[in-house]
Amino acid sequence: MRIPDLSDAETALLDDMRVLLSEAILAHEGSLPFDRYMELALYAPGLGYYLNGRRKFGESGDFITAPEASPLFSRCLAHQVAECLQKCGGAAVLEIGAGSGRMAAEMLAQLELLHGLPQRYLILELSAALQKEQHAALASRVPHLLSRVDWLKRLPDPGFTGVIVANELVDAMPVHRFRRSAGSWQELSVGLQDHVLVDRWGPLRTPGIEERLRAVWPDERVVAEGYTSEINLRLRPWMCAISETLQRGYLILIDYGYMQHEYYHPERRQGTFICHFRHRVFSDPYVLPGLQDMTANVDFTALANAGLEAGFALAGFTTQAHFLIDNGLDRLIGMSDPSDVRRHTEMVQGAKRLTLPSEMGERFKVLALVRGAESELTGFRSRDLRGRL
Repeated sequence: MRIPDLSDAETALLDDMRVLLSEAILAHEGSLPFDRYMELALYAPGLGYYLNGRRKFGESGDFITAPEASPLFSRCLAHQVAECLQKCGGAAVLEIGAGSGRMAAEMLAQLELLHGLPQRYLILELSAALQKEQHAALASRVPHLLSRVDWLKRLPDPGFTGVIVANELVDAMPVHRFRRSAGSWQELSVGLQDHVLVDRWGPLRTPGIEERLRAVWPDERVVAEGYTSEINLRLRPWMCAISETLQRGYLILIDYGYMQHEYYHPERRQGTFICHFRHRVFSDPYVLPGLQDMTANVDFTALANAGLEAGFALAGFTTQAHFLIDNGLDRLIGMSDPSDVRRHTEMVQGAKRLTLPSEMGERFKVLALVRGAESELTGFRSRDLRGRL
């Protein structure tokens, strides 16, 4: 990828990030595990992609999420959250990684209309810049509800009762990358060659990765030479941390990804890892560290299993399209005034973007986990796919 024109601030940030990464590589004997490289590039304090204050969401950012595409997404999700709060007797909602704050603002507005407002709406957000953006979005859309909102730097203490939601969070977790070469598994690390970041392939060395690969391929001989993909070893500890917090209630995760048999299909031989910068999509993780997003699709089978191992029960798994439709998408569109042609058209176009198979409808999935409450939820009524996990 040709490096685009950068501002002076972006150039300075890129230079500082490259110094940080070079120092980390040298401190790790010249070969840094890829997941650690990805973690630094995304989350290093002050420099990482999600913590450096650059604009990331919307037309002027690097990508568009569902809450940016249409307010209908957040309003439908609010219907599911209201039902969950009622079923578990919860008084709080926790959103992990609230992005621009649009989802929180629209959800609170819709929950108010449904007479289902939580006493507290908590946002776990590490970025001070994003906290500021979220506060501005809430102050603009629902200023009278700001007193219910609090920002956190870590998960709440054990005993939380309510609903935890996260949209496009799991795809941003650091992953390990691996490949099949000369009849053996290899793991990717990052090295330096003439001060340039480069791939360093070598034997598996991360604890747990061989076990996970064996679980996917009991007979590794069926894997084609050169097959390359990624695996998220952080799902289990993350889910355990959520489990320690959530005493009673629901965890709702929305993201793009596949069931495991689709994720590791022989034809998907280059994996799913991609990068975003100014709405360009590319695969090179070393071009603009700190400025580019890095992401991998979610293995929903592994995510669901991690939840089960952490003590949750499955409450549902379906496509985003069916989840939104079951939570009143058509009714919400019908509530818009047809005489306001521009606004009505925006609603319809937004709904198409959220639900069409060629857009977000099929590629994005919704997984719900539950503890200590009823497992039947409206969002999975018409098409529950948990049996395919």
